[in-house]
Parts: sequence; structure tokens; C-alpha cells
Amino acid sequence: MRAIVQRTTRSTVVINNEVTAAIDEGLMVLLGIKSGDTENEARYIIDKLINLRIFPDEAGKMNLSLLDIKGELLLVSQFTLYGDVRKGRRPSFTEAELPDIAEHLFNYCVNYAKLCGVKTEVGIFGADMKINIVNDGPCTILLDSEKIF
Repeated sequence: MRAIVQRTTRSTVVINNEVTAAIDEGLMVLLGIKSGDTENEARYIIDKLINLRIFPDEAGKMNLSLLDIKGELLLVSQFTLYGDVRKGRRPSFTEAELPDIAEHLFNYCVNYAKLCGVKTEVGIFGADMKINIVNDGPCTILLDSEKIF
């Protein structure tokens, strides 16, 4: 799994000109699921997300996690994170998981985050979404479970 993590002061998902999900201070995460990913990778990514110490403490140091600040999480499925453009000019998505399996793992991630006590909002799997992000910092982190498993 790959995750693009953005610390945000506000983020929304808009579908057909309607806000369908919104968070205030927290993390906006684009989540890509690779063929062969399992619930192990899902738990790893969510545990890493909610415990990343990227929020400032009283001294302004990145020392607090999403859990510490009681922040919110916006998860958006993003198969294009596995786009391969090494050959040609059009991305190949052969490494991305099949939609049915990816949707199951995405929902697992959402439910696991909620079980960990994080207020979690989601994009609509497979929908054409407009994502509005007020990136705080800016602070953007790339996570990749393949580097671990």
C-alpha cells in the first residue's frame, strides 16, 4: 500500500458539486492498494498514519500524532498511486489491485482507523471526486508498506 499523507487544517471531498466528506485539523490521505496487499499492510499503514508525529507541540516541533491532537482522518482511495510511467507517456496501472479486492481492503482500513478511535471520513470508492485540501505547513509524507513487507 502507498499513502500520500498531508497534514491539513481543512479538507473536503466534493462529488457532483456536493460536499460528501469533510474534516478539520488532521490528515488527508490518498491511499493506493497494490495487487497482493493484505490486511497486514492495511493495519501497518493505519497504525503508521495515526501515530506519525507530524503535528507541532507547544514548542513548534513536529512531536505530536493524530491521536495526540485528537485530529480527524480523511481517506480517499487512489489507484493511480500505482501508475507506472517508466515506458511511454500513458500510465499503466497493472500493479494496482482489482477494484473488488481494493474496495474490501480500503473499507478494512476505514474500519480499523475508526476502531482505533479516530474520527474518519471517506471519499466514495471509484467516484469522480474533487478534493479540496488546505495543506498545513505544507507537510506531505509518503508511506509505502512494500518497504517493510
